[in-house]
Amino acid sequence: MSDQKKYIDKNKDKFLNELIELLKIPSISADSAYKGDVLKTADAVAASLKEAGVDNLEICETPGYPIVYAEKMVDPSLPTVLVYGHYDVQPPDPVELWTSGPFEPVVKKTDIHPEGAVFARGACDDKGQMYMHVKALEVMNQTNSLPCNVKFMIEGEEEIGSENLGWFVSRNQEKLKCDVILISDTGILSNDNPSITTGLRGLSYVEVKVTGPNRDLHSGLYGGAVANPINILSQMIAKLQDENNKITIPGFYDKVEVLSTEERAEMAKAPFSLDAYKKALDLSDIHGEEGYTTMERNSIRPTLDVNGIWGGYTGEGAKTVIASEAHAKISMRLVPHQDPDEITELFTKYFKSIAPASVKVEVTPHHGGDPYVSPTDNPGYLAASKAMEETYGKKPVPVRSGGSIPIVALFERELGVKSILLGFGLDSDAIHSPNEHYGLFNFYKGIETIPLFYKNFVELKK
Repeated sequence: MSDQKKYIDKNKDKFLNELIELLKIPSISADSAYKGDVLKTADAVAASLKEAGVDNLEICETPGYPIVYAEKMVDPSLPTVLVYGHYDVQPPDPVELWTSGPFEPVVKKTDIHPEGAVFARGACDDKGQMYMHVKALEVMNQTNSLPCNVKFMIEGEEEIGSENLGWFVSRNQEKLKCDVILISDTGILSNDNPSITTGLRGLSYVEVKVTGPNRDLHSGLYGGAVANPINILSQMIAKLQDENNKITIPGFYDKVEVLSTEERAEMAKAPFSLDAYKKALDLSDIHGEEGYTTMERNSIRPTLDVNGIWGGYTGEGAKTVIASEAHAKISMRLVPHQDPDEITELFTKYFKSIAPASVKVEVTPHHGGDPYVSPTDNPGYLAASKAMEETYGKKPVPVRSGGSIPIVALFERELGVKSILLGFGLDSDAIHSPNEHYGLFNFYKGIETIPLFYKNFVELKK
């Protein structure tokens, strides 16, 4: 057994207890009521990096929440790995669906995680995965096996679109200079089938508002005579997709990357059980764009989804009212070559064009991001693949994810380097949902695999 593995085995309880303390802090960046907790979390991350052995540590102010920057420079002539992660978390709502408090971490055994999983908001996304890198550095420092330079950039605004990360990166290009960026904010196919994410979808996120009369009206006195914004908004949303679940916005598909039959065949080799997929989600049948498989629909095809819709009276009992306004939040996941700003513009133009004259329509863009694809023949990917093969005993499969990490394209544009998405979460970890959790197997496997990535990357860069 290697010295690194011995150190991990000896300190498993310590690592887990430290993570639990971090998960107790409700670092919800979307809600200003938790500002103090977000800042407290930044301090806690900085303290953990200092304990892990970094030489230089800064809590860098931005127009929003701070970025924790740290580095351990072994030798300027050696390669440098830049680790990115985030310490903010999603709101826990609806809280009543949690089986334990979202910020009261508990370890429970499950069918998928017989060794146990820690249940808490942020357990997988991204505190648990980010913290693996902090502990991996500790392991390498304590066993005198850090083979190259390492830098950390841990932000507090990922869950609100990384609003100030671009601001920070553009002003600190020399500080962030590196050979590869390592990110653990994705997942694997299963604990028996490791994988590495090589593609991410982009994102266009908008909020729409439909306004009818200048006030809420009595539905008996005015019903049938004036526009009902909720009815009309529902009709407009229905027109955004056709009977084959294809998006109807003119020009939406003009730049969509079309994969070859051979590429789609390679994707189909990834292990996937449709029956298990439906069972896990309690679905009687699947749904999506005609002509594509489930795995293709959630990775290589663009989508449009309503993320929230509201208006009128939703309290207990009845209130016969025609609401003055109706609202919805809509996200579009994008694939390579689709530009988020262009898609937002196409959506806005089309959505306003299908509105009747009886209402007014506003479209407010929120955050977006570019899609990203990483090649599988660069040293970073090869180093990650070799590391996973050693710890899992099986070569990982390259897969494209349906999720979005907008900053990955930003990093390549600003810093000119590739990002390796070495994630260890599972689809069943319920990120962004009640009862989010992260398997202890995955947590420790990440800490074991990350140092091997460093070792392999240095050897491949020689």
